[in-house]
Amino acid sequence: MKGRGQLFFNIFILIAVIGAFAYRHLDKKDIVYVDSAKLLNGYQGMIDARGAYQKKATTWKANIDTLSVEVQDAIKRYEKESIGMSKKEKELSQELIRTKQKQLMDYQRAMNEKAAQEDSEMTSQVIEQVNAHITKFGQENGYQIIMAATEYGNVAYADESLDMTDKVLEGLNNSYTGQ
Repeated sequence: MKGRGQLFFNIFILIAVIGAFAYRHLDKKDIVYVDSAKLLNGYQGMIDARGAYQKKATTWKANIDTLSVEVQDAIKRYEKESIGMSKKEKELSQELIRTKQKQLMDYQRAMNEKAAQEDSEMTSQVIEQVNAHITKFGQENGYQIIMAATEYGNVAYADESLDMTDKVLEGLNNSYTGQ
């Protein structure tokens, strides 16, 4: 038991010495962080990408609304005119309504898939730009680590002097606008 206790004590001392050495040789500015939500929400590239996406989404919604109105009109017309229709005309009208409803559902599904794909691609492109800029920023300023603070708490606490979000955001937006 004594040998095992001595081993744990030696390991503890070794860890303490390594920790003290690392603490003494680690410049507090070697590790900084950025607020990822603030960075993405303030990045003009993301703002522009969201605007372009929103324009497309508005067009898709207008198309869906138009198809939906066509289906509703066909149903109203059928309800109004079905009394005077023959059995064959009723069947054809019902088939037309089913076809329009299927077209609407197919279009909605396709637009939802397209929207998800475009959102994913847009987000990936913006994040690639941001990550490339953060890497460049870190290298140019001699930081060993740049951590990302998220709403999920990846950074539990950090002194505000280590927050480089505004500097990174300024450089990112300047790079985006060509300044």
